[in-house]
Amino acid sequence: MAKVADFSVEEKLTSLVRLQKVDSKLDEIQILKGELPIEVKDLEDEIEGLHARQTRVEEEINGIQEFINQRKEAIKEAEALVKKYEKQSDNVKNNREFEAINKEIEMQTLEIKLCEKHIKDATEEIGDKARALEAAKKAVATKENNLAGKKGELEKIIAETEKEEKQYNKQAEEARGHVDERLLLSYDRIRKNYRNGLAVVAVERDSCGGCFHAIPPQKQSEIKLRKKVMVCENCGRILVDDDLNNAVEVK
Repeated sequence: MAKVADFSVEEKLTSLVRLQKVDSKLDEIQILKGELPIEVKDLEDEIEGLHARQTRVEEEINGIQEFINQRKEAIKEAEALVKKYEKQSDNVKNNREFEAINKEIEMQTLEIKLCEKHIKDATEEIGDKARALEAAKKAVATKENNLAGKKGELEKIIAETEKEEKQYNKQAEEARGHVDERLLLSYDRIRKNYRNGLAVVAVERDSCGGCFHAIPPQKQSEIKLRKKVMVCENCGRILVDDDLNNAVEVK
């Protein structure tokens, strides 16, 4: 295969025109896909976030339930102690022992009430968490349905354009192989600067095919000679003559 340096300016310009036309075809395919790839990625990220939130809420509910179980066990222990102290109160020998036992009974009774309050508050919190969990599950289901629809649309477009896209990518690679790196860097930079992606344009009706700036006759003559790369002084796009542009066909 010939080296890039072996190609004439005209051959390089021809390859640039071919590359531009192929890239424009690839741009059309991307336009056909529209925002679908971004929408699919965004939905996947949202679903991942919702799953993480769902897991976090489930863990919080489990933690609260464990706390409730601990408080219930504490109530059982306190009730057992109350019964124990009540039994002991039947055998007290003096007021001091009686008062001490009564104090213990009061403390355990307060502990029971406190635990019951904790259980009540925690049960209400579980209710709030359960509603949040249900909302997260519904959100996940909705997003997953949307994702399935978007993926279906995207997969259909990809299936319809895959062969075409591969062919154009191969042609683009071949065209790039005929252009030196410095010129390719300029081409890619210019393409990024314009929404329509046009970096190489033909001179049409004495004007730049990109910005419609008038091209002087002398410059048009030089462009037609194809001896050097010429650019539009107004927009910076690479200019070629109309005959060269029309001679290059992309299938």
